[in-house]
Amino acid sequence: MNFILAATGSATASGGLGSSPYSMIFLMIGMFAIMYFVMIRPQKKRQKEEMEMRSAIDVGDEITTIGGICGRVVSVKENHLIIESSSAGSKIQILRGAVQSNDTANARLQAEREAARAEAEKAKEEKKKNKKSKKED
Repeated sequence: MNFILAATGSATASGGLGSSPYSMIFLMIGMFAIMYFVMIRPQKKRQKEEMEMRSAIDVGDEITTIGGICGRVVSVKENHLIIESSSAGSKIQILRGAVQSNDTANARLQAEREAARAEAEKAKEEKKKNKKSKKED
């Protein structure tokens, strides 16, 4: 440990790395920029997606709460949802912020992605067929 302190002390004393007062400022700005792009920005993006998902909840959606309760939305109010959690008809009132995922929207999104992937594969196959037919002509 003393070796590291001695090496850094001699570098600053001889006019090495720490000679400019601006170098420390640039280093701090650089570290903050890296932290912003690695930690803060993705977290804000996730929060925005969660807020959009919670505001898009509609009657009939299958949801899962933060506590792990799964159910179907029966009624939507301003900040509250009433969900039916079993086939017996037990209803629970929860806050909109307690929703972890909208399973209906997730299933819809998954189906859209699969359909888009299938269309892309069909388009590739058609292009290959067109190229082969042009080469044969």
